[in-house]
Amino acid sequence: MIINHVSVGCSDVKAAILFYDAVLSELSIKQSHYIENTSAAYGDNFEFWVGSPYQGKATASNGVHVAFNAPSKEAVDAFYSTAIELGGTCEGAPGFRPDYGETYYAAFVRDLDGNKIEAVSM
Repeated sequence: MIINHVSVGCSDVKAAILFYDAVLSELSIKQSHYIENTSAAYGDNFEFWVGSPYQGKATASNGVHVAFNAPSKEAVDAFYSTAIELGGTCEGAPGFRPDYGETYYAAFVRDLDGNKIEAVSM
């Protein structure tokens, strides 16, 4: 693995952590680190961080997204439903993406700050 971790910024750390705790739990991904009122990390060896960016100004980047492995199609569906229920926005409802592979099943959402995330089961 060439990547150590990925981070996305958020404007409200507490709201972002509640969102990611719920959404990522649908994929069996648990919070692994927490820095009071600053950030949280998910995963073990390769980590996904969400937190207050340098100087506190969070912006989402066009064309960038983070994809999380899901254990099943049902987990992708639950990830998507939970994200939408918690205020995320749809960027691609759950379904097969044959352009990416015959068994590629995924859903895309934007988090509370507009960061694009994906759950994929293959």
